[in-house]
Amino acid sequence: MGHLKPSPPSSFPSWPTASPFQISLSSLPWRLIERLYRLPSPPPPRVRVRPMEVICVGLPRSGTESLQQALLHLGYDYTYHGWDIVYDDECHSPGWAALARKKFYEGVSPLPAADFDALLGHSVAVTDAAASVFAADMIAAYPRAKVVLNMRRDVDAWQRSLETTLVRANESWGFWVAGWLDRECFWAWHVYERFLWPLLFRAPDGDMARAIRKNAKWIQREHCAMIRGLVPQDRLLEWYIEDGWEPLCAFLGKPLPDVPFPHANAATGGWKAREEQCNKRWVEQAFVNLFLFITVLVGCVIMGRIYLT
Repeated sequence: MGHLKPSPPSSFPSWPTASPFQISLSSLPWRLIERLYRLPSPPPPRVRVRPMEVICVGLPRSGTESLQQALLHLGYDYTYHGWDIVYDDECHSPGWAALARKKFYEGVSPLPAADFDALLGHSVAVTDAAASVFAADMIAAYPRAKVVLNMRRDVDAWQRSLETTLVRANESWGFWVAGWLDRECFWAWHVYERFLWPLLFRAPDGDMARAIRKNAKWIQREHCAMIRGLVPQDRLLEWYIEDGWEPLCAFLGKPLPDVPFPHANAATGGWKAREEQCNKRWVEQAFVNLFLFITVLVGCVIMGRIYLT
């Protein structure tokens, strides 16, 4: 597997994730695996109670969480972020995986608003993974929503940020193993590392390091060109994280806040905290599950031997 220069130390050890199964996520074996890991109490579909107002379609690591916090401050409550896909109080990861399969494997596009409302019905704005992977579909589904194309001016720095976050998570053996030991962890890995990021960065074999090294910059260019072609100028703001409040507030018709623009989810700050949260929520619990399974298995073997003798 091709590698870039070594990433900074991570709480996740490295693990090669390329797999022949990556190219057949719509196949019967993967559908059976998903049934095996289905959630015991899937959450009900959400219902839209307020219109979708803002869709932030920039690619990951383009100030998406900073933008979420800014929109929340401006009164767009709730603004949905990619972290919500896996950290939501109710696990909707299977729903996002189903949408990715429907679009990219079954060829259904554009996806209807009802499909998104079932996952985003409580939100009036959306940023990060959901909005970038399904950008064209959301723009069609919510024709009255304003669209923010959030970007970073330094494309090389943006690519390095992808390497130290998305690639590092993709190469985590702890997260990968835990995904087979815990249902919610399985779906967190499944939706991002088998569906959303590989589809967005053209990595059908799961090798995100190679895909980001070879594809990230041209995908960024083509993504931006697509958005410009889809959205009328009066509904579109091309915005860089360095621009801060002024152009964003002018576009949305909001007063300028008297607080600094938020800066969140840096690779060495917010992202690392999310990794630690992931360890606490899933990885540690997964290995507790493994320990309990082994304990029960050993106990059964011992009891079986006692019974047979």
